[in-house]
Amino acid sequence: MSNYTTTLLRSFVYSAAILGAATLPAIAEDFPTRTIEVITHAGNGGGTDVTTRMMMIRARRAFDTDMVVVNRGGGGGATAMDYYLTLEADGHSILTYTIGHAATMALGNTDMKLSDIRPIARGTDDPQILMVRCGEYDSADAFLNAQREDGLIYGTTHLGGIDDVSAFMFARKGNLATPTMLPFEGGGELATQLITGAVDVAVLNLAEAGSQIAAGEVCPIVVMAPERMSGLPDVATAMELGIDANFSTVRGFVVHADTPDDVALKLEEGLLEAMNHPVYQAFLESAGLDATSVAGSEVWGGQITSMLGDMDAALRDLGFIE
Repeated sequence: MSNYTTTLLRSFVYSAAILGAATLPAIAEDFPTRTIEVITHAGNGGGTDVTTRMMMIRARRAFDTDMVVVNRGGGGGATAMDYYLTLEADGHSILTYTIGHAATMALGNTDMKLSDIRPIARGTDDPQILMVRCGEYDSADAFLNAQREDGLIYGTTHLGGIDDVSAFMFARKGNLATPTMLPFEGGGELATQLITGAVDVAVLNLAEAGSQIAAGEVCPIVVMAPERMSGLPDVATAMELGIDANFSTVRGFVVHADTPDDVALKLEEGLLEAMNHPVYQAFLESAGLDATSVAGSEVWGGQITSMLGDMDAALRDLGFIE
C-alpha cells in the first residue's frame, strides 16, 4: 500500500470517527437543559410533599437548574402515575414514589406497571410502629400474648394501604388472632383515639405521635423493621419477636424505565448528594430517622419490587383483590 493511500485511509478513518462522535447525543454532559419537574400525588404540606421539597433544596445546586413540584393528587397516587406516563423519558421529570403507589399498582388502579419505572434513589424509610396506651402492657411479649386468642382493635389511617396491610401481616405472620381494623382520617386523630381507648393499637410513624409519646400518653411497643430505630433504641422489632413483618412508609424517586442510562446515573448521583447533605439529614433527624433512610437505585429498586409483591399478597388476603 502506498504512503499516499495509507495517509488517505487514516484521514478517512479519523474523519469518520469525528463525524460519528459529533452525531452521538451527549445527553448526560448537557443534562439538564431545562427545569426538572418532580411529580407527586401529595398535597402541600403532606409528608411526601415535604420530603420531596427537602430533597430539592440541595438537588437544585447539584444539577445547577431549577426544580419544581407538580402536585397531581387523587386516586391513591393513580392520577400522578398516569400523568407521569405521558411525559418524555428524558430525565427532566421525576416521580415521587411511595408505598401507597405500590398498593395502587397492586390494585390495578393505574396504567403504570413495575416495568414502566426505573428506581433512582430512596429518601425516607420510616418504619411502621405499633403503639399502645402507656401502661397497658408490661412488655412486647405481653402485647403479643394479649392477642393469641382474641384479636385487638387496630386503628389505621384509611383502608387498603400500608397501615392495615402491615397490621394484618403482623398478626398473620405472628400467628395472632385476626385484628379488627378501624380507619381514621389522619395520624393525629388516630393517636388521640388511642389515648381515649377507641382502639387498642395504633399503626403510626414516629413523627405522627411525637407529642403524645413525649407526654407519656402513647408508647411504641413494636417497630416493624429489621433493626431498632435510633430514635427508639429500647423498642423491640418484629424480627426480634420472631415475626418476619417489615413494613415502612417509604418515599423515593423513580423515572421512566427507558430513561438513558447516563441520565439516570446523573440523577442518582445528584439526588444522593442532595440527600446526604446536612440540610436533608437534619430533616430526617427531626422525623426520628437517620442516614440509613437514604439509599441508591440498587437498594431502592429491590425494595420497590418486594413491597409490591407484599402489597399484592396482603391485599388479596384482605379481600381487596379477588
